[in-house]
Amino acid sequence: QVQLVESGGGLVQPGGSLRLSCAASGSRFGINAMGWYRQAPGKQRELVATISSGGTTNYAEFVKGRFTISRDNAKNTVDLQMSSLKPEDTAVYYCNVWVVLHQYWGQGTQVTVSS
Repeated sequence: QVQLVESGGGLVQPGGSLRLSCAASGSRFGINAMGWYRQAPGKQRELVATISSGGTTNYAEFVKGRFTISRDNAKNTVDLQMSSLKPEDTAVYYCNVWVVLHQYWGQGTQVTVSS
């Protein structure tokens, strides 16, 4: 069973930055894609960014140029550097990983962008 532990959420002013981190443990197999999703109140969960084991990245249009996803394959971690944050970025952010054909989710970390 894969466990995901997220950290780095919090309250930030508009225009500010935050860095989210996620550490995966317990996998007997290599981790394939890693990513971040978010869910705002009353809305469906949506993709923010993903990164393959080879480093290929994919971003939602609404974060392009503002967020950067990265991973450390040796440590099984994935980070999301968020800059130029907007109030509409307020949401619970979830770490997501694929191991073989199984998908795992973190518990979520709250990001609130407000003045």
